[in-house]
Amino acid sequence: MPLLDAPLILTLQLDAEAQAFFDALRRQYFPPERNFLAAHLTLFHHLPGPELANIEAYLAVRCRAQPPIELHVSGVQSLGRGVAYTLFSPATEALHRELQTHWQAHLTPQDQQRRRPHVTVQNKVTPDAARHLLAELTAAFRPFVATGTGLQLWAYRGGPWELLRTFPFGENA
Repeated sequence: MPLLDAPLILTLQLDAEAQAFFDALRRQYFPPERNFLAAHLTLFHHLPGPELANIEAYLAVRCRAQPPIELHVSGVQSLGRGVAYTLFSPATEALHRELQTHWQAHLTPQDQQRRRPHVTVQNKVTPDAARHLLAELTAAFRPFVATGTGLQLWAYRGGPWELLRTFPFGENA
C-alpha cells in the first residue's frame, strides 16, 4: 500500500514510566497473536494519508507550543471483551477538540466524537476473561499521574502500525 494511501493514526506519547507500566500489562494480558502494538492512547483513528504533509506541518508547529500534559490515571474500565485504564485530562480533551476543529473536513464519524481517553491492556478475549481481569486490576488499582510528552503519527497497514514521526511537546513552550 503506498504511504499516502495508508490511513493515519494519531496517538498521545506517554512518559517512559507510564509506557513501561502499560506495555507490561499489555504483554501479560493481551492475546499474543493479536498484540501487534505497544500500549497507546489514540486521539484519531483515521486521518487521511494524502494529507500527510499538511498534517505533519501543522503538528510540528502546534506541538512546539504545547507544554507536557498531565494525565490522571483514574480507574480501570470494561471494554466488554477487554479491559482498559481510564485517563482523565482536561488538557488532552482541549487539545483533541482543537485538532477536531482544525481537521473537521477530514474526520470520520468515529473521530468526530468526544474522546474517552483510555489505554487498552486487554482486548478480544471472552467476556468472562475480561470480567476476571477487571476485578483483579480494580482490586489492586491505585490512581497515579502520567505525562503526555508529545504526539505520534502512524500509518495503519492492517496489523502493525508504522511510526512516521514523533512531535515532542514543549520545544518552544
